[in-house]
Amino acid sequence: MKAGKMERTNYPGVSQRIAGIAPDGKPEITYFIRYRTKDGKQIFEKTGRRSAGETAKKANDRRSARMRGKEPTNTERREFERAEKARPSFDCLWEEYKNRRPDLKGLRYDENRFTLHISPAIGSKLPEELTPSDIDALQARVTKKHSPGTVKNVLELVRRLINFGVDKHLCAGASFRIRLPKVNNERMETMNAEEMARYLEELDKVADDQGRNLLKLALFSGMRKGELLNLKWRDVDLDRRFLTIRNPKGGRDVSIPLNDLALDVLRQHPRTGSEYVFPGRDGGKRSDFKRIANRVKEKAGLPKDFRPLHGLRHNFASALASSGEVDMYTLQRLMTHKSPLMTQRYAHLRDETLRRASNVFTNALAEKPEEK
Repeated sequence: MKAGKMERTNYPGVSQRIAGIAPDGKPEITYFIRYRTKDGKQIFEKTGRRSAGETAKKANDRRSARMRGKEPTNTERREFERAEKARPSFDCLWEEYKNRRPDLKGLRYDENRFTLHISPAIGSKLPEELTPSDIDALQARVTKKHSPGTVKNVLELVRRLINFGVDKHLCAGASFRIRLPKVNNERMETMNAEEMARYLEELDKVADDQGRNLLKLALFSGMRKGELLNLKWRDVDLDRRFLTIRNPKGGRDVSIPLNDLALDVLRQHPRTGSEYVFPGRDGGKRSDFKRIANRVKEKAGLPKDFRPLHGLRHNFASALASSGEVDMYTLQRLMTHKSPLMTQRYAHLRDETLRRASNVFTNALAEKPEEK
């Protein structure tokens, strides 16, 4: 068999040709088939290479299947693939979404939601094929083992992918509106005076300077976990008593003031030579501080439902709102909330404080005048 020359095989309509040397050092053989489709059209096409597992017999089987219309021709298969790309399924939409939004916050969580819940249920469907029954089944599936908040996040991601596909002219969209369930997530953790004293006492016992001071700054500033882990020394201005939060959850970079307690933490915090205020072991970005946070929470005897990380943020906001000295707009700025609706969950604390202050006048009137 000569290289480059087309030769017949023992199977009618199946040819082969040597096309160089394969990775295994043996001659690379490419197989071709010639046949007529059911409508009489003559086809000549390649079926595959020996190094990829193709043989003359397999090529003959493909020829027979294509002649009977049981298998598409190469041209038909390419057209089908182009059509699939033009009408992407949810699985395809998700891959495209990730490629175009690599720096999206929360992408890791969205990946879990899509892989665990969305793909098994509707991954192969096109958005325009989606029905209300599909969404009801997906919602019921997630509800069995997960919280209402997770259900809402999963459905929100489905809706987001559809909107993305429509916006990028990748799909026609769904024929109905996906309604997200209402979730009461206005959960707020607040430590009383005794709990706060125990917490600070246990916090001071932590030997790890980085972990101890990170939790203290979380407690004294109300910063989010990601904001603490991303914090760099270039964003800390001890002289002006401000620090800059880069790319916060709320959107644009924002500067927040440092109160005396937070300022004291940063002034005494050791510098390791890393650009990060709370670096990991290699000097790069720290990945987490959950273990230390859980240990301090348990030793301080805080309630089981007190979230060891996010609870510190709610505790900070609750303390400010309860003081009666901080208005809701100022609290929104300090908490870097994008919307005032997120801050309104603390409004009742401030209102209660104002009511107590107003009652001072009522109590004063109720006092009996001293007898002369």
